[in-house]
Amino acid sequence: MPLSVDLLQRVAGFELNALRAAEVLGEEFEKIGISRLGTPIHDINGTILYYRLRLSRGRTVSGYVDIAADEALGEPLLATSMGPIWDEKQLLEEGSAAARKGRRALKYDNVRFVAYSYPKIALQFLLEGTEVLMLELHTWAEVPPASSKDRKLLEPSNFERWSLLDEMPAQARRSRALSFKKRLSLWDVPELQRIDPRLVMKETLQIKDFAIKLFDRRELHYSVRDTDHYPCYELRGQQTNVWCVGASVEMVLNFYRYSYDQIRLAKELGLGTLATPNGLPYARVGDVVTVMENLTSNALDVTMHTNPGWNIFRNEIRANRPLISFVPGHSRTVAGYTSSLIALVNQIPFRGLLVYDPWPPNAGVITRWENFATQTYQYAYSSVLKQI
Repeated sequence: MPLSVDLLQRVAGFELNALRAAEVLGEEFEKIGISRLGTPIHDINGTILYYRLRLSRGRTVSGYVDIAADEALGEPLLATSMGPIWDEKQLLEEGSAAARKGRRALKYDNVRFVAYSYPKIALQFLLEGTEVLMLELHTWAEVPPASSKDRKLLEPSNFERWSLLDEMPAQARRSRALSFKKRLSLWDVPELQRIDPRLVMKETLQIKDFAIKLFDRRELHYSVRDTDHYPCYELRGQQTNVWCVGASVEMVLNFYRYSYDQIRLAKELGLGTLATPNGLPYARVGDVVTVMENLTSNALDVTMHTNPGWNIFRNEIRANRPLISFVPGHSRTVAGYTSSLIALVNQIPFRGLLVYDPWPPNAGVITRWENFATQTYQYAYSSVLKQI
């Protein structure tokens, strides 16, 4: 059963304050307030998956935090990011204008935000509870109806609507629900009842019987000598709503100083053209390895990892190597990680990835941090520069 917005706001405050106390979150989060109003993001089946809460300092909106409302997501904190501005009112106005422009006779009495292909979002226009139109956020491209063709669960195409909750295996849902309840219990203790966590500050959780024991973090640099080089990984937005793989490959190759653009990469990967683009089918996920090795004349040794665990991401980042990460229906890159151990009642770790997501198209977003426990990681691609 989805949790109330008030409870989720309080939980969001505790989660962010804990990460701030551990310095997993930097100075940009100090004295950031969490909005009382959240935007509900629904699953395709109508269930509220999570709420997106704005983060602000005074009247200035600075970022957002996503907090799960459904326990099947595994943990309350999904992701947080500074920089991208979440303006629900403006998005509704832009989406409604795009809907009226495309269909002048369109009638609807309700609009809601839907994770049509989690974590990608769309606006769903409803009339008496029935959908009449769905438009992808930012691009305002019409999301096609649900596909009737047979496919494996959790293997949607790049621009296909699908239900995260309906396609999640029953065993995974049960396991995630237990983890969710365990995480919630962390904040339901007498020591924290009098604390208002809605303002993020480093000292908020510096109270008796609460301790931050450990955190480990690293982001990509030009070399492994972190002390004399700044982080040097760059975001690339996908040029069409189905070229997430092309944009992900572009980001990794750019890191190694190969300047291939998405049009060329689309040609090599068989993703069509700007005028008629298409995504990468699951049957051809191995093409990423072949293309990256061919375009670098085998200077890169690329490996595909199926169902990658935490250690794959952590070890590659420690070696100063970015990864491409496939989640159901989408591709992103990973350029950093953080891990903290929080001691209160029992020990529950937070593990997060620094995700450079090429969606939304022509913009992209950097997520610092994505909770590793709440996402489904199907494939990862690591690349090692061969030595002569």
